[in-house]
Order: sequence, then C-alpha cells, then structure tokens
Amino acid sequence: MTIYPKAFIYDLDGVITDSAEFHYLAWKKLAEELEISFDRQFNEQLKGISRMESLELILQLNTSLAKLNNEEKILLANKKNEYYLELAESITKENILPGIENLLINNKKHQIKIALGSASENAKNIVEKLGLTSYFDYIVDASKVKKGKPDPETFTTAADYFGIPYEECIGVEDAAAGIDALNKAKMFSVGIGSIENLSHADYLVENTAMLDFEEIINKYSVKK
Repeated sequence: MTIYPKAFIYDLDGVITDSAEFHYLAWKKLAEELEISFDRQFNEQLKGISRMESLELILQLNTSLAKLNNEEKILLANKKNEYYLELAESITKENILPGIENLLINNKKHQIKIALGSASENAKNIVEKLGLTSYFDYIVDASKVKKGKPDPETFTTAADYFGIPYEECIGVEDAAAGIDALNKAKMFSVGIGSIENLSHADYLVENTAMLDFEEIINKYSVKK
C-alpha cells in the first residue's frame, strides 16, 4: 500500500542549489583577512550550521581572536554575508540542481505541502533568484528559529506551521547535521551525499539527479 507524506521539507544549500561554494569563498576571504588558514576540509564542518556558529568555529583557529566581544563577532559575520551576497548575485534558474524541480513538480501534483528548512538568512532571496518561489508554501530560515541544526527546530517549525505530525513529513538534506535534525524530529530523512557522512539517513542517494519521487515514496511507505 502506497502511503504519501503530508509535507516535503527541503534544505537549500547542496539540495536546491549549490550555493555552498559561495559560502566557502566568502568564509575563506574573511578568514584570510583575519590571518586564519581556511581550507575546504575545514569548511565541511560548517555545512548545515548557522552563520554565527560557523564564525565561532573559524575564530577558534586563531587563539588571539578568542577575546572578541559579541558586537565584533556580529560585524565579522555581517562582513562574510556581504561577501556571500556579492557572489550570489550571479545565481539564476540555471543553478537549480538536477532533478530538484521535477521532485517539486511531483510534490505539487500529489498535493503535498512544500517547505524550505534552511540555516541561511538569505534563503528567500536565493529561492527568488532561482525562480522557485511559487513552489514553496512556507520558508523557514535562520530568523525563524532559535536553535540551528542538528536541533530539529528548523524542520519542526515548518511542520507546525502546516499543522502536520512530524512523522508524516519527509526531509531532504545533504549535511550530517541536517539528517540528525530530521531523525530527532522522527521525520523520514532523505540524504544526498556519501555513505561515510550520511549513513544514518533513511534513504540515501549520491547526488540530486538520482532523486526519484516514486522511490522515495516507496521507501517512506515501507517504513510506515
């Protein structure tokens, strides 16, 4: 028996579009200004967490910056965001990751609610640039939650808005922290990435092009 969920909740970076590269370049530019060595390997630790949490991890790489006050940290975080926004100006519909719009179309076809659950404060702006605004019934960004991933609040906020039980939601994530958040919320977790990082996902594919609506629904139905 096929059981359909009531909602799909999507992460943004690495799922809808790959703006993760812009985040990396923006953090790298800020780190270099602070005389901090910052590389792609360290950047993996920042996936799925908030801007301020990311900044705290970066500042730990230079002990002389440990005494920065909160106001100084906010200025640095805002500077990083300015760098990111400059880079993100080039985003268009061409930057939608393969397979994603087809998945959104299938969600609509089956009258499944669609939400975005992102740690980015720029989520709404990015979705508009991608030309996907009409698909989303609700957008949860960093301004709507107090606790970032791996806390489940980002996803439960979306489900609560719809009045849908958490176990009747499917979440799509590319970060370990995001899968942790979905699992804590008792939602069905779809992971995009490697088994080394996302082995705890209920269903895993290597990339977005491999996302198949019917297969996801089948896996969800079996778990139910």
